[in-house]
Amino acid sequence: QVQLVESGGGLVQAGGSLRLSCAASGRTFSGSAMGWFRQAPGKDREFVAAITWSDERTLADSVKGRFTISRDSTKSMVYLQMNSLKPDDTAVYYCAGHSSGGYRYSLSYGYWGQGTQVTVSS
Repeated sequence: QVQLVESGGGLVQAGGSLRLSCAASGRTFSGSAMGWFRQAPGKDREFVAAITWSDERTLADSVKGRFTISRDSTKSMVYLQMNSLKPDDTAVYYCAGHSSGGYRYSLSYGYWGQGTQVTVSS
């Protein structure tokens, strides 16, 4: 059974940092892209970042220069380093394993974690 488990969310003041982690088990994602999405209350789930098996990275414009995605394939881990956090970054953040299609689209991902809450206070 494939499992993606996120951790590292929490409450932080604006301007602060958090590092989210995603642990994958049940199958290897070393040959697949992995992504991070987020969903704020009352809003659609939106793309945040993706990283391919060859470490090519794609970031949403809203987080460029502030967020960094990385992976450690030997440990089946994916990370999202979030700096200079803003209240607008408040959301549940989801880790996802890519299946096929464009990296920015949630329908392209067949595996999802349960999410971790990130709250940024002003």
